[in-house]
Amino acid sequence: MLNIRSTWEKNRGGFTLIELLIVVAIIGIISAIALPNLLNAIDKSKQKRTMSDLRTIGTAVEAYGTDTACYPFAIADWASLRPILSPFFIKQPPDGDGWSNTWDASTTASGSNYTLASYGKDGTLSARPGGQTSDFNCDILFTHGQFYQWPEGSQS
Repeated sequence: MLNIRSTWEKNRGGFTLIELLIVVAIIGIISAIALPNLLNAIDKSKQKRTMSDLRTIGTAVEAYGTDTACYPFAIADWASLRPILSPFFIKQPPDGDGWSNTWDASTTASGSNYTLASYGKDGTLSARPGGQTSDFNCDILFTHGQFYQWPEGSQS
């Protein structure tokens, strides 16, 4: 009987189909759990990068305001504001947010106020009630040296 068992053990050289299916199922379950968390972390990092870039550009606008006693006059978009700031107040400002959407920038005709914004993940203008937001698609607004609308907590 000992010879039969040792012969059977020698002939068994690989995995059965059931064993392989179980391993594939386990890997699939782990991936299904980890993938949404990974995508959320990637969007959260893009959001944090966007906020950092907005703060940096806002600091450059504030420096311009300190030097000239007012903000730029009647700016309607980022393409008009960028050459005023670069290279004197910020060497190379980023042209887009974390999702590669162009910034929204505007100033009043009197140069008394400015607003910098990212349209968020979806890249479209949304309602701007101010305060904390709970969605990656919500706009992020920076004005007068602080965030007017910003992401907070878990995003969906």
